Amino acid sequence: MSQKKACKNCRRIYEEQACPNCSSNDSTKEYKGVVVIFDPQNSEIAKNMKIDKAGEYAIKAR
Repeated sequence: MSQKKACKNCRRIYEEQACPNCSSNDSTKEYKGVVVIFDPQNSEIAKNMKIDKAGEYAIKAR
């Protein structure tokens, strides 16, 4: 079982080798807080965090 990690570029949380959101390999296992975005077009939180795709994101990734 893979451990979840957060992308340092877009903060997307994932288990794959590369970020499914931005294809970056720059990730960290140390992150704080999680937000799940279902409808980024109508979400104020997604707009504030500059998220345009649905998914699970870290609030802060080190």
